[in-house]
Formats: sequence, C-alpha cells, structure tokens
Amino acid sequence: MDSFQELKLDALFFDADRLISERKYTDAINMLEAILIEAPDYGKAYNHLGFIYETKYRDIAKAEEFYKKALLYSPNYPAVYSNLSVVLSSQGKYDELEPLLKQALEIKGVEKAGIYNEFGIMYELQGKYLRAIESYKDAIRNSLSDVNVETYSKSMKRCKSKLEILEGN
Repeated sequence: MDSFQELKLDALFFDADRLISERKYTDAINMLEAILIEAPDYGKAYNHLGFIYETKYRDIAKAEEFYKKALLYSPNYPAVYSNLSVVLSSQGKYDELEPLLKQALEIKGVEKAGIYNEFGIMYELQGKYLRAIESYKDAIRNSLSDVNVETYSKSMKRCKSKLEILEGN
C-alpha cells in the first residue's frame, strides 16, 4: 500500500471513529466496511467493527471474530488487546486469554494497568485469588489514575474476602 492510499484509509478510519463517538453506528459500519473492501488487511477497522458488535449489537461471536482479525492484521494496535481480552474473559476462554494478555504486555503503547487488571479478573474468576491479588497489585503499580487505583484496591479486598470465606484463611 502506498503512503497516499494509507493516508486516505486513515482519514476514513478517523471519520468512522468520529461516527462511533456520535453514535452513528450504521454509518460507521458502512465506512469501516468500505475501508476493508479497499484494504482487507486494515486491522484497525476490524477492531472498531468488533467494538460495535460487542457493545451495541451484543453479538459476542461476531465481535470476537472481528477482534481476532484485527489482531492478525494489526498486532501492534494496543486497543485490540483490551477489547479482545474482555470478550474472551466474558466467555470464560481462559486458555486463549492468558497468552493474549502476556502478548499484550510486550506491545508498545498498551495500557499495562488495564492488562494487569484483566489478569486479575481472569484469576479471580478461576478461583486463583492469590494470583488475582498479585495481578491487581501490578495494575496499581502501573496506574496513574486515582479512580483506577481505588477500583483495583477494591478488587484486592474482594479477593481477600473470598479467600477468607471460601478457604477459611
């Protein structure tokens, strides 16, 4: 793809992103699909389609399919890691989720606090409370948001309560 075509596709992508923020989802889908007709390997467009299908249409299977295509074509696009991790976690697909989260930590620009939080959620849902607590601590270490630090702290406290209640510690 030449630089002119790439600039044109990026402009369309940013327009689609704006349409999503304006809640014009049908128009955004049409624009993202137009991008993919011209460049079927434009991974960020798949990510945004995944986001729409996950959050607006609640079609988790289709969202997962789009996120996986985004990951295939744009493995350095940070947003796809958190988006796909939420979808995999919601389906209990921990065998796929854990390697994805490990891969995410190697990507420049990924929000590490959020990824560690996803590790914490995964371990907590698996009943691995001590590992979850360590992951939430890693999330706190990597966070610059007071609100998120408070959320991660509450998650740690919840895991400690679960340990006491369920394992008698």
